[in-house]
Amino acid sequence: MSNFVSVAELDELQTAGAPVRVIDVRWRLDRPDGHADYLDGHIPGAVYVPLDTELASHGEPADGRHPLPTTAELQDAARRWGVRDGDVVVAYDDVKGVAAARAWWLLRQAGVDVRVLEGGIRAWREAGLGVDSDEVSPQPGDVTLSEIGADAITIDDAAALPASGVLLDVRAPERYRGEVEPLDPQAGHIPGAVNLPTALHFDSAGRILDHDTVRATFAAAGVTRGTAVAAYCGSGITAAHTALVLDEVGIEAKVFPGSWSQWSNTPGRPVAVGEQPG
Repeated sequence: MSNFVSVAELDELQTAGAPVRVIDVRWRLDRPDGHADYLDGHIPGAVYVPLDTELASHGEPADGRHPLPTTAELQDAARRWGVRDGDVVVAYDDVKGVAAARAWWLLRQAGVDVRVLEGGIRAWREAGLGVDSDEVSPQPGDVTLSEIGADAITIDDAAALPASGVLLDVRAPERYRGEVEPLDPQAGHIPGAVNLPTALHFDSAGRILDHDTVRATFAAAGVTRGTAVAAYCGSGITAAHTALVLDEVGIEAKVFPGSWSQWSNTPGRPVAVGEQPG
C-alpha cells in the first residue's frame, strides 16, 4: 500500500464518509507558523497542526531544533485533531510534502494508518476542489498510540553509521559543502555523510517520481534494499521526507532527528566541509 494518496482518492474518501482525518501541516523555514495560510484556505475538515509544538518538543540547543515529542505528547495532539482508533490520517502541506512527512514519520511509528497527500494544497486547488477558511475544532478523538522512537537514531549512532552503512545528508548541496549556514553555529556536514537532497525525489508539483528512477538515485548514493541507512537534515524535518520516499520504494531507513542542529551545537563533534563525505 502506498504512503501517498492523490487528490482524487482523498476526495473520494471524504465523499464516501470514510473514517479519515485530514491534517494541515503547513510549515517552512522562512514561515514556521502556517496558521494564517491555513485560515486563508484549507481542505474542508482539515485541522491545523503546528509542527513546532505538536510534532516536536523543545530543549537545549544541544538537543536540536526539533527533538521528538514524547508518545504521550503526540497522543494528546492526535486526540486534539480528532483522531480515533481505526482512522486514516492524511497529512498535507504546501512544501511538496516535506512538513507533512514529519507527521507521517511520527504517526506510522505510533501505529496509525497515515498517508501524505501528493501535491498538497496546491494539487487540491488545481483540481478545482473547494477550500474552507474556518478554524476546524473537532470533538476530541480517542486514539491510543504505540511508543515512538524506534525509527530514530542518536547522535552517536549517526557518527558511527558511515563505517557500516550510509548516512544521508539530505540538505541542499551548498549547506552540505559548508558554503552557507543560515541557522546553525557551524557550517559543513557530519564526516562520512553522503549528500542526497530530498528534492531530487519529486517533481515540480511535489509528486514522487517513478519508483525505478527513485531507486536508481538512491543506488547511486550507495543505498539499496538491505543497506543500513539513516537520513539527517537541518533539524529532522526534511530527513523524514527522505525516509518517506525510501519506505515508498521498499527500503527501510531511520532518521537522526537531532540532525545538523544537534551536531553543530555539541562541543567536540568533528565537522567536514567540501563535496566529499570525509
